[in-house]
Amino acid sequence: MYFLPEALDNYVVSHSEQEPELLQQLTRETYQKILQPIMLSGPYQGRVLSMISKLVNPKSVLELGTFTGYATLCLAEGLQKNGVIHTIDINEELHDFQRKYFDKSDYGSQIIQHTGSALDIIPELDMMFDLVFIDADKPNYSNYFHLIIDKLNPGGIILSDNVLWHGKVVEPLKEKDTSTKAVLDYNNLLKEDHRIETVLLPIRDGLTISRRK
Repeated sequence: MYFLPEALDNYVVSHSEQEPELLQQLTRETYQKILQPIMLSGPYQGRVLSMISKLVNPKSVLELGTFTGYATLCLAEGLQKNGVIHTIDINEELHDFQRKYFDKSDYGSQIIQHTGSALDIIPELDMMFDLVFIDADKPNYSNYFHLIIDKLNPGGIILSDNVLWHGKVVEPLKEKDTSTKAVLDYNNLLKEDHRIETVLLPIRDGLTISRRK
């Protein structure tokens, strides 16, 4: 989803950091071989994720929703030298595709893949995180938040993707549209929870930055 006029959006992209070649290769192969390639973060949002990760300089990152690993590699660019990313995806068929590109990068040994339900896996991760990226199934966004908030270090960051949900958040809610309802509830949760401070950015399909106080 693009909320800026095309000409202005093109200007923004052309005056932002260039997408690395490895991520261009990953994108091409995703579009050739994987269903729903639109789920990729894309070059502009990828550079935003990279920049935020570099500013945070995390030792530990948790990603919910790996897909083909594009955002994972962007977030890895800001890792401390001995830092790690735990990335969770429910689709086991994507595991080898992800690993191929992780191992082609400079961060392969720092990326730990988990396959299965994040609701089951998160409680098993006995560690604290500096940066969390939520980009998984929308109906569980609030559930994920409740699972990770106490695993987030003070000053830690939660990034939440698709929080404008194709603009549906400002349209009349359809009775059976559970995903939009979930996003609306999640956005309210981020706004009202006193443990965090939140800014919603109209980047692509909406990206929220929430900081643990």
